[in-house]
Amino acid sequence: MNDPVRAWRQLAEDAVLLDGFHALKHAVRFGARVQVAVTTDRRAALELADGLAPDVRAALDELLTEVPEAAFTALVPRPHPTSVAALAVRPSRAAHLETLGRMPRSAPVVVLDDPRNLGNAGAVIRLAAGFGATGVVTTGTLDPWHPTVVRGGAGLHFATAVERLTVDELPPGPVFALDPEGEDIRGSKLPDDALLAFGSERSGLSAALRARADHLVSLPMRPQVSSYNLATSVAMTLFHWSATGGAPA
Repeated sequence: MNDPVRAWRQLAEDAVLLDGFHALKHAVRFGARVQVAVTTDRRAALELADGLAPDVRAALDELLTEVPEAAFTALVPRPHPTSVAALAVRPSRAAHLETLGRMPRSAPVVVLDDPRNLGNAGAVIRLAAGFGATGVVTTGTLDPWHPTVVRGGAGLHFATAVERLTVDELPPGPVFALDPEGEDIRGSKLPDDALLAFGSERSGLSAALRARADHLVSLPMRPQVSSYNLATSVAMTLFHWSATGGAPA
């Protein structure tokens, strides 16, 4: 690429920012269309690939262009310690909706009901990808493709279907909503076609999501402990699903 800085500036508004070596690695591994990739030290980035991701080393060798540090920091205001960044095409919403709505499903969909914390949302997407979940749906105002969410997800947005929907637009399937008043999850088997719904960090399940729920389930918790972190709750629930019959893809 003759002028990666110019190309970056032309593409940045509509593209997905992949911030760091691991985000780029995962995006390439799961089929992202990377438009431009830059680094301040091409040799060091390829050495990382040799050690951590030899399966995508050739692709990164072709994609990465070295730029001066001043140019890099002008493009990426909060540079990742690996000094690697890239822009990719956001996957088709229509294709994601088709994936989320297809039945039967072989793995649940995670629903985050009006989440507020960008880092938590990214961590959940990373977990969902690791467990082979069909996708992650958010309701409310948080953009699940915000750069901070993508950074928290380490580029694994491209490994699962990530979309923002209203409660009325949720895909089909029985809704198992996590709630302190629900039945102990250890007595439940979560079906592969379930929607696993989690309330916001601040206020729990919305009235609309609670009305849509088919089952309320709770995680075991010591008395006087008020709550778990959102990503921790998702991890425990997906592990329970996987341990009682489900399995990562």
